[in-house]
This record gives sequence, structure tokens and C-alpha cells, in this order.
Amino acid sequence: MDISKAESGARRSGTAGDVWLRPSARKGRDAPPLSRDRIVEEAVALLDAEGADRLTMRRLAERLGTGSTTLYWHVKTKDDVLDLALDMIFAEVRIPAESRGWRADITALIDGWRAVLLRHPWSAALLSRPMLGPNVLARSEFLYATLLKAGAVEPHLTAAAYGLSNYVIGSGLMQATWPTGAGQEARQAAQEHLRAHRDSYPALAAHGPHVAEADWDTSFALGLTWLLDGIQAGIAGK
Repeated sequence: MDISKAESGARRSGTAGDVWLRPSARKGRDAPPLSRDRIVEEAVALLDAEGADRLTMRRLAERLGTGSTTLYWHVKTKDDVLDLALDMIFAEVRIPAESRGWRADITALIDGWRAVLLRHPWSAALLSRPMLGPNVLARSEFLYATLLKAGAVEPHLTAAAYGLSNYVIGSGLMQATWPTGAGQEARQAAQEHLRAHRDSYPALAAHGPHVAEADWDTSFALGLTWLLDGIQAGIAGK
């Protein structure tokens, strides 16, 4: 998992990632009974049900049965909520407790990450944000440490981590947004368009994603195997 670098120096208030770079909200006997964890849990439920575009501080407050002002004891902006929600769902990605070899360990991590993206389809489109929460950092640390133990060195270490991260994010985003149901009509039109222009696009007409029903799991597993084969070959030939 890749981590965007935090900006050096002063940061503008209210931007993505700020929640990880400032002190926690005030705690103590004067704080309201609503907790940050409770806010974030409800935010994840709202995001799962309706997507990121429908998340507002007012709607979140309504779901929690409180006023928007109460939320600001714990979170300053919608960006805070999104950053915290992303980190909360990363807690669902299991870190292998016992190593079964670097390839098996990374496969388990990446498969778990993909499963989380598919359970929370709003999340893949938001992963360009600064990812500095403890759950994300723990899993990023595991990925980098595992690649290091396998023998990857810079610049190939970062390239391998980026490649794996980008692969799972891109796959999750494509599957989450792929047309289903009502989209079948559009897919059929795309197939007919490719067949009508077979001379220009012979490979796509025969094998493109609009032609055959997608077996997402098999395609993802094969692609991940190819990536790991390339990483292993790079390590062996360094």
C-alpha cells in the first residue's frame, strides 16, 4: 500500500489528511457523549449505502440524531470524516500472523485489501488522499517489510510496492464502477461497436472487456501472479 507524503511546513486548514497531522479533538468531562469512533462507524454505513457524494456533515448528524455542531467536537470537516472512514475500513484487512513465505503473505494482504475495496465500493476512488492513519500505516509497513525481507532494494522496492498498490486500487475501482443490470444495454452496444470495427480493433473485438463476461476473481489472481513473478525475477537478477 502506497502512502502519499505529507506536505512539509504549515498546511492549509481543512484539507485531506489534516486529521492525522493535528492534535486529537478535546477530551474530558466537558466533551459530548458522542465519540469519534461512533461518528466514523455511522459515516462508513452512510458511505456504503449511498457513496461519498451523498456524505455531508448535516446528513451524518441527522443519522446520529444530533446537531452538526456536536460533530465538530470530534471532526472539523468532511475531509476528516473521509480520512477516518478510510482508515477504519483498512482495519478489516488482515495482516498475516504467521509467515508462509513472502509471496503467500503479500497475496493474502492484497486479496484482503481487494475484498475491503469491494465491500466498500466508495473507497477505491478516494485512495489518492494522504494515507497516514494507523491501520493504513500498519499494513503499508507490512508490505514494505515483506518486500525487504524478500530481497527487494531501491528503486525496485518502491516500484514493487507502487505496482501492487496501483493494481489492487485500479482493479477495485474498475469492478466497483463496472456496469451491471441496467448497464447491460450499454455493454451490448459497446460489443456491437467493436465487432463493427473489427478491422481497426481486432484484439479488442475478440478479447476485450466488453466482449466476454468478466471473471473478476480469476483475472485478478492471474494478474497478481504475473506481478509477483516479475518482482521475484527482479530480486533474483539484482
